[in-house]
Amino acid sequence: MLIFGTRPEAIKMAPIIKAIYKDDRFESVVVITGQHREMLDQVLSDFKIVPDYDLNLMKTSQTLSSITTGVISNLDNILKNDEPDIVLVHGDTATTFAASISAFYHQIPIGHVEAGLRTWNKYSPFPEEMNRQLTDTLADIYFAPTTQSKDNLLLENHAEENIYVTGNTAIDALRYTVQRDYNHAVLSNVDKNHRLILLTMHRRENQDGGLKDVFQSVKHVVQEYDDVEVVFPVHLSPVVQNIAHEVFDNVDKVHLLPPLNTIDFQNLAAKSYFIMTDSGGVQEEAPSLGKPVLVLRDTTERPEGVAAGTLKLVGTHADNVTEGMKLLLDDVDTYQKMAQAKNPYGDGNASEKILDAIHHYFE
Repeated sequence: MLIFGTRPEAIKMAPIIKAIYKDDRFESVVVITGQHREMLDQVLSDFKIVPDYDLNLMKTSQTLSSITTGVISNLDNILKNDEPDIVLVHGDTATTFAASISAFYHQIPIGHVEAGLRTWNKYSPFPEEMNRQLTDTLADIYFAPTTQSKDNLLLENHAEENIYVTGNTAIDALRYTVQRDYNHAVLSNVDKNHRLILLTMHRRENQDGGLKDVFQSVKHVVQEYDDVEVVFPVHLSPVVQNIAHEVFDNVDKVHLLPPLNTIDFQNLAAKSYFIMTDSGGVQEEAPSLGKPVLVLRDTTERPEGVAAGTLKLVGTHADNVTEGMKLLLDDVDTYQKMAQAKNPYGDGNASEKILDAIHHYFE
């Protein structure tokens, strides 16, 4: 049973589901919580996945408490009636944590996809850092994307024989989405001789000041450079929407879009010059596309990308963001080193490795 509820989770679980369809060792039951609604549905449509259960929990102004308790209570009968051999959860959302507790209450083994990511600061990112730590406390089998993630798990005394280094399924997803002949309406509004920056930003910890500082920096850089344009798919969060429109509505070279489906987003990423994000998944996808990433956070649970040179932490302070953008726009050597750095997140076959590990675990 695969349980997930947000767009990023769906993108990274979809390749596993597709792999199960081709593997006669397994049968899958797909449960979505609907922690995100519209953006989650986009991914399911892109990957042609029809869930077996839809909890449809999303509510206006939902809280972490309401999501968590809603997942636990609604999964109760599903787990009792279906009796899955193993529950797979992904990453670090409220759905991940709550589904893990529910599976534990039913004494069902838990497999954690993308296990072992750490910043070691329980409030950065919030609430993701504690969601993943607590999920790993409850899990029985761990699918670590990198050796660094495995080492983090070993530091917490998790059994080494239950830890498998698989790579990240985000790279697997690119096999289904990136197209050479891709086109999007926004590209017709971008000068083909201009450098395109893809911006994404939505995290809770950045909504109190950080968003506006970053957006102001982007605005100033775009106005300073004649050959730079920005595409910004704006998260549905009212806070993000309001600040984005306040800063960018009269800036011609910043193109605000509604949230994109997976295919559109990853193809626009492939056509960008570089990417600015506070997202986790984008930090993993971009190296496979040869795109430098400026990470709009003070910490990252993906230090492998920083060490490899594909990511640069710039935080949200206006001066640091501006400096990071100008460095990539002005310094060709720095740009090329980041663009050509080796991807530390796997070879695109993580899903098959995860299924082999599950089979081995039950044998």
